[in-house]
Amino acid sequence: MKVEQKGHTVILKDTQGDLDSFRLKLTNEYKTFQKHNFIVDIRKHKTLSVAAIESFLPLSKTHRKAKKSFVIVTSESDFNAVSDKLAVVRSLQEAHDIIEMEEIERDLGF
Repeated sequence: MKVEQKGHTVILKDTQGDLDSFRLKLTNEYKTFQKHNFIVDIRKHKTLSVAAIESFLPLSKTHRKAKKSFVIVTSESDFNAVSDKLAVVRSLQEAHDIIEMEEIERDLGF
């Protein structure tokens, strides 16, 4: 797992190619990053099932309860099939944009 921090956001990138072990490592090391917004970069996986993407939902719910953003970046093409409770985008720029919008919403009390 590659970790890159930009301000109040942490980009977590899967470098091993095993999505299950990456998710498990993320869950186990959650306390280390819990005060930051998350961008989970899984673009390395070219073919992912909707279930594989949605396997991050419990971690996302936990993080959002703590008033932090959780965005998944993937090359998966069918975003309509993924749960609305997950923020899934195609690029890091889109992920940063979503986090910025969510930060503004939290500042305004939404």
